[in-house]
Amino acid sequence: MPHGVTVGLTLNGTQHAALKAHLFPGDGLEAAAFLLCGVRAGDRRTRLVAREVFPVPYSACAVRTGRRVTWPTDAILPLLERAERSGGTLVKVHSHPGGYLAFSEVDDESDRLLLPSLRDWFDDDRPHGSAVMLPDGRMFGRTVRADGAMPPLAQINVAGDDLLFWHGGASGTGAVPDFAASHAQAFGEGTFDLLRRLSVAVVGCSGTGSPVIEQLARLGVGELVIVDNDTVEERNLNRILNATAADAEKGRAKVAVLAGAVERMGTGTRVIALEQSLWSPEAIEAVAQCDIVFGCMDTIDGRFLLNMLATFYQLPYFDLGVRIHAVPEGLRRGEIVEVCGSVHHLTPGGSSLVSRGLFSLDDVRAAGLARTDPEAHARQIEDGYISGVAVRRPAVISLNMLIASLAVNDLLARLHPYRDDPNEAFAHIEVSLSEMAMFRDPKPGACPVFRGDLGKGDTRPLLGMPELSRRVA
Repeated sequence: MPHGVTVGLTLNGTQHAALKAHLFPGDGLEAAAFLLCGVRAGDRRTRLVAREVFPVPYSACAVRTGRRVTWPTDAILPLLERAERSGGTLVKVHSHPGGYLAFSEVDDESDRLLLPSLRDWFDDDRPHGSAVMLPDGRMFGRTVRADGAMPPLAQINVAGDDLLFWHGGASGTGAVPDFAASHAQAFGEGTFDLLRRLSVAVVGCSGTGSPVIEQLARLGVGELVIVDNDTVEERNLNRILNATAADAEKGRAKVAVLAGAVERMGTGTRVIALEQSLWSPEAIEAVAQCDIVFGCMDTIDGRFLLNMLATFYQLPYFDLGVRIHAVPEGLRRGEIVEVCGSVHHLTPGGSSLVSRGLFSLDDVRAAGLARTDPEAHARQIEDGYISGVAVRRPAVISLNMLIASLAVNDLLARLHPYRDDPNEAFAHIEVSLSEMAMFRDPKPGACPVFRGDLGKGDTRPLLGMPELSRRVA
């Protein structure tokens, strides 16, 4: 692992709840479990992404007291073999029923035996870890290096209806700067400190993407990874914040325009600008290192790909969409009959854009064919095999900004719950300007399309897709 790269751990809400239920059965005794994790071995940070929870049965434990839990190594041999086959890694998690906020001497002794032995078993540089859960669900942890040192996990987070983050190592980011005083007062200095530590990806930097980027930077998000392979055109000037006629005349990259605008703000947000399609290994690898992703694309296959990426790497995914529908022909031609937009929050392991009915797998295949082989796509439409894909819809900045604002406020509500109802009730938020109404509803149930991909992390090829194989010169 490159020097200076931090290691973090991500679970989803269901996994965190299952861990807590096993580790705190109500008897006041310590208990243990293991997480089988995939890995995003990044150049900025490495993320361990939980695939499955494996409780150590209470009956298998040789010792269970309020301060110690032990079990025979044989109990985890099948798990070691499974992790080796899958390229995964292991994290041991145990409880501190008394709420002790640090690793104990007993924990140190245990980890000095277990963690190096895990490295020896796999005989490679994949990171393994140890973590502690407290009675209120908070977690902290550490990993092991080749030299035997056990630095703290930089972050443990839960990607659920509520977005939970716990940071190890250095504490806080200093005093709240003047530009953030108002929203720190509204949401608390702790929330601002959390925003400062976040890495957020925004995929698509036009109609909804540019106002999302604007808000996140002015809220003080620490790092933005922005992805778009398009350039500014004159027709974009009605909806891309900070874009100018000069940018359109020069054909400047959208990501360059927005990165420059964020830099001029002076809020301290670091921007990684990728002038690439999401359909590139570099973009996938960069987004997968982030904590949260906003999807601001209007292509079906792009949204499907981002949903898949969020599943492989356990990323909370906010999907934004707008729709303005006008009568295309006849006496009522041009009359607007529908103006609406929606925000979908998708938790890893939960429902997907497919199971929520936004599009079908046939739609995804048709959109992919249109992107990779337009002539074949046109022939299949002509032959009646597929129905085509949606044409470009009109875009209006006032609607785009409304939906972008809803999405960012949804993020804030999940970081710092402030709504009357629990966040699970807001999996989907829809606004109709035609009816001047707002609707919201939960979207329970796991999507069968993505169920087997949860937490896989890095694979070859990426996401199991040959199209994302790296080209060798």
